[in-house]
Amino acid sequence: MMPIILLCRLPGGIKTRILRPVASVFISSSRMAKSKFEYVRNFETDDTCLKNCYIVVRLDGRNFHKFAEQHNFMKPNDDRALGLMTRSARSVMEDLDDIIISYGQSDEFSFVFKRTSNWFKRRASKLMTHVASQFSSSYVFYWKDYFGDQPLLYPPGFDGRVVLYPSNRNLRDYLSWRQADCHVNNLYNTVFWTLVQKGGLTTTQAEDRLKGTLAADKNEIMFSEFDINYNKEPLVHRKGTTLIWEKLEETVTKSVKLPDEAGEEVLVTRTRRRVSAHHCDVIGNQFWEEHPNILEDDNC
Repeated sequence: MMPIILLCRLPGGIKTRILRPVASVFISSSRMAKSKFEYVRNFETDDTCLKNCYIVVRLDGRNFHKFAEQHNFMKPNDDRALGLMTRSARSVMEDLDDIIISYGQSDEFSFVFKRTSNWFKRRASKLMTHVASQFSSSYVFYWKDYFGDQPLLYPPGFDGRVVLYPSNRNLRDYLSWRQADCHVNNLYNTVFWTLVQKGGLTTTQAEDRLKGTLAADKNEIMFSEFDINYNKEPLVHRKGTTLIWEKLEETVTKSVKLPDEAGEEVLVTRTRRRVSAHHCDVIGNQFWEEHPNILEDDNC
């Protein structure tokens, strides 16, 4: 700090006085934050995610079977609930644009951060809690858009986990695993509720009927007894929902005014990114060949 120089008129002439500011009066907030209690920070563990790995945050609905029952979700699939899950996931991606792809089915959604992401300094706890809180708040915020006047009886809960995948093959196998899980669960639920709703069985009888059956058996039950071809069921139910970033070209009208000339309107084409939803197979190669920019180079 610079000293303050004062000129004082005193008997006998003008005297110079130098006032030195007291440094202790001006203490920064960072210094004030230090105390004998600060040692407790040493108990925090380092949860930084390994570099050059895809970071996957997967959310699952907590006790969603009860939640679905109390909110009268339609069975085997409620398109309102699936739409709300997708809208909430879109909100997460728009908030964290380092997420390159997301996949969801039933009451779960997986969010994949690119390998080079440095969001929250790659701290697993920060990534997981931010994704979970953004998703949960969006689920509540957009509830009325999908369920109308049906009230939300209590707040939903979602738990999360963080897993790292070092290679493109590992990541693709993870997403394939989740889509295979979607197929197995949806096939079972579809035939189960068909037996209950159209076949007149109780839930216990339907469960007993399906014990030990394979996928071919379930398909045969639906086709031979109820004339239902499972392969013609909606793709969103059979394949789940994949969200990715895609470029969109749009033409807008823009007013242009030149000096000394009257203004005029011109058409301008601009490109922007948006999150788009796909209900397709991600196990095979076609999806990845059509969207080669999702995965990063394995040699990074």
